[in-house]
Amino acid sequence: MNTNNIDNNKPTDTQKQSEELSNKKKPTKRIRKQATEEQLNNPFHGVKLVQVLERLVAYYGWEYLGDRVNIRCFIYNPTMKSSLGFLRRTAWAREHVEDLYLEMLDEKEDRSKENDEKAN
Repeated sequence: MNTNNIDNNKPTDTQKQSEELSNKKKPTKRIRKQATEEQLNNPFHGVKLVQVLERLVAYYGWEYLGDRVNIRCFIYNPTMKSSLGFLRRTAWAREHVEDLYLEMLDEKEDRSKENDEKAN
């Protein structure tokens, strides 16, 4: 049995490291800023690209998206994974999809206004 390093009065290296870590100040909890009115009015505030694409596919379908935005991943064997990968890498394509999303939101708003007028 090796008793050269056994001295109960001296802390080991790992004990020293853990004491040093515990003596450091713990990071304070980060205070989140409240969203500004401009951010809250932005239709993309809090919406991820995957959510935008899912909503567009549910509303229009892949065929319509392929007609409106000429992207191979919308036309040939469309999948969410390939489309998201392309949109994240390609700014112009993402801008077209975002514009289409804004148009969709306007259409939905117009339809809801028409339905409200019909109900009254």
